[in-house]
Amino acid sequence: MSITAEDVKKLRDMSGAGMMDAKRALEEANGDQEKAMELLRKKGIASAAKKADRATENGLVGSYVHGGKIGVLVEVACETDFVARTEDFQDFVRDLCMHVAAANPEYLNPEDVPADVVEKEKAVYKEEVIASGKPAEHADKIVEGKLNKFYEGICLNKQAFVKDPATSIEELTKSMIAKVGENIIVKRFVRMELGQSDEV
Repeated sequence: MSITAEDVKKLRDMSGAGMMDAKRALEEANGDQEKAMELLRKKGIASAAKKADRATENGLVGSYVHGGKIGVLVEVACETDFVARTEDFQDFVRDLCMHVAAANPEYLNPEDVPADVVEKEKAVYKEEVIASGKPAEHADKIVEGKLNKFYEGICLNKQAFVKDPATSIEELTKSMIAKVGENIIVKRFVRMELGQSDEV
């Protein structure tokens, strides 16, 4: 099947991938845009994993104020000042700020949630499982599933991105790593709302 320049452009616009990467993915997927997108996503995640140990000493602190009532600061690190100044990176940081304002995460990652909070949640879930009459041997798996859902609600990197709920912030970051070719780490965030504030 012949891949047209229009096909390649469409996939590039959707994925942010380079021209040759988009063309190869389309050839591998026999012209199927969705399959090609999935291939690019898998390759991006693989390449993001390879970059995870690289030092990130540059980046940006982004800010967003919503209606004078909610203010957000997010620190995002990358490897070079060159990438930090790109429009793609700045848009990414801006999106994160707006996401934090809207989704109100409490922690950055699951490992940041205090152990006593996790244990309390586990105890509640275990009681629910026992009360529902489910077999004891399934309890741990059910509790683990509920705990993962809990993390998706309160941890920034596990949350569904408000502009695209099919993608988590973690996946969005990996896509960005694949796009710019550098390691990117969301370091911390602060969200202030009139009358309250949360800092991570």
